[in-house]
Parts: sequence; C-alpha cells; structure tokens
Amino acid sequence: MNLLKISGSPHVHSDESTKKIMWRVNLALVPMLLTGIAFFGLNALLISIVSVACCCLFQWLIEKFIMKVPSTVCDGSAIVTGLLLAFNVPATADMIWLVAIGALVAIGVGKMSFGGLGKNPFNPALVGRVFLLISFPVQMTTWPTVGKWFPMTTDTVSGPTPLGLLKEGGNIDLPSLVDMFLGHIGGSLGEVSAIAILIGAIYLLCRKVISWHIPVSFIGTAFIFSGILWLVDPSQFVDPITTILTGGIMLGACFMATDMVTSPMARSGQLVFGVGCGLLTIIIRNWGAYPEGVSFAILLMNAVTPLINRWCKPTRFAC
Repeated sequence: MNLLKISGSPHVHSDESTKKIMWRVNLALVPMLLTGIAFFGLNALLISIVSVACCCLFQWLIEKFIMKVPSTVCDGSAIVTGLLLAFNVPATADMIWLVAIGALVAIGVGKMSFGGLGKNPFNPALVGRVFLLISFPVQMTTWPTVGKWFPMTTDTVSGPTPLGLLKEGGNIDLPSLVDMFLGHIGGSLGEVSAIAILIGAIYLLCRKVISWHIPVSFIGTAFIFSGILWLVDPSQFVDPITTILTGGIMLGACFMATDMVTSPMARSGQLVFGVGCGLLTIIIRNWGAYPEGVSFAILLMNAVTPLINRWCKPTRFAC
C-alpha cells in the first residue's frame, strides 16, 4: 500500500483546508461585487455570473475529459478566479461574451495546463485579464461612467478613467479623493471602491488568510516611489494618494498579489515581492504604453517568485 501522498506546494502544517480558504476569499470579495452592481448596474452582475459560471464549467470539463481526475470545482477556487477576472474588466455589455473567452484562458492556460490549483506559477485571473487586454484593447479600455446609485439599466456611457486622464496629461477634471475612495470613478467593476476592497482585505487579515507583508510593501512602495516623482516634478507626475486610489493597486495588492500559490512563502520574500510589484507598477504607469501596470507587475513578479523563494528561505522546523 502506498502511504505517501504528495500534493502541490505550498506545504504548510495547518488545520485549514483549501476549501475553507477559498470560500473565505469568496466572502471577502462580496463587498466589491455589491459596490460594482451598485455603481454599474445589471452589467456588473451579468459579467460576474458569466465569468464565474464559465470558470467553473471549463475547470470541470478539463478535469473530467482531459485530465480525467476527480473534479475540484467545489473547493471554490474557480469561483475566486471568476470573480477576480470579472473585477478586472469594464462593466460594459461587450464584456459579457468576452469574459467567457477570458475565463477559458484563465482556467485552461493559466491554471489547469500546469496541473491545477497549487501548481500554477501565475495568477490565473491576471492571465485571463492580460490576454483580453492585448487581444481586445478597444473593449478592455471602454469604460462606463458611474452615475447614480443602483442604476438598473444595462446601458452605459463610456468615459475616461482617472488613469486615462493622467496618461493623456489631463489633471483638471479628476474626481475628488472622496469619490475615488468611495468608488464614484471610472474603471474596472471591482477596483473602483477602495473602501469595499479594504473591508474585504481586513476580513482576510483577521481570518489569517493573508498577511500584511505583501499589501503593505506593495502599496507603500508605490506610495513612496510616486511621491518622490511627484516632489521632483508635480506638473508631470501625480500625487501619491491619487496614485493609490486610482486603478488596480488596491485590488491587486490585497487580492491578487497575495495569492499564496504564486507569491513567496517566507515573510521576507513577501516583502521583496511587494516592493517589486510596487516599483514595476509605477514604472509601467509612467513610462509604459498602458496607463495601468498592476497586472503586468504582478505577473512579472510571479515569474520571479521561485528565485525569491531560493533567496528568502522560510524557517526550517526540522533538520
């Protein structure tokens, strides 16, 4: 009888299970889902449903007919990927069918092609998001404007995001900091409300699903680096508070960079990981072709994670 069972990394002794952790993450994502529906209406709900349903379906089909292994859909990880993918796209009618393509890439390429949960080197939702951004740039950069609370129509009017205005050199019609914090700004449906993201992140911190190391080092580095640039030339670079509250820094730092599969295990390595994400994000935002750089920054640091793990080794509990 073979009593040795080998599973994917990370290997941590705990009474927690993958299913418990994934469903806690899903619960933490609920505030962003509700604010997305509140600001963008039925489109946000439809996109989220389609994304989650497609991620679950594609994972089940791949496991059953290609990998021929028992289904792991019920562990909640496919739902996490579906919600995060939905949160990273504009809440426009065009995205309802495009997000299904993104779900196939996220699950089929970003996750299952490496063997499933625990074996994927890159965050699956970001793989799907970057694929859509490169393949469908017009649809992925057509942003709905935020109107009154709970708009129940699926019709949206496109408008610029704060990052788009800044990339074009505009700094006059930027939303106020209060609007940025609450979510009255253009952008992807899950990234606009900083307060909703913080509520979910605090829940994960309290339940010890994530630690503070990556979010604090990510956001802190972006804040300091953008602040230095702003002090050097405030006419060209945006202030650090606006930098943090616009785009996907908050969402990326709290919910995607903290993915325990694709981030370093040691606390020191997580700090290095977060600093790298923050630096790359600001560099891409200011000197890259895209106004946003969070997705690319996290994926690049995902690729460096094995090297960080070799450099910053966790504490050994036994010889």
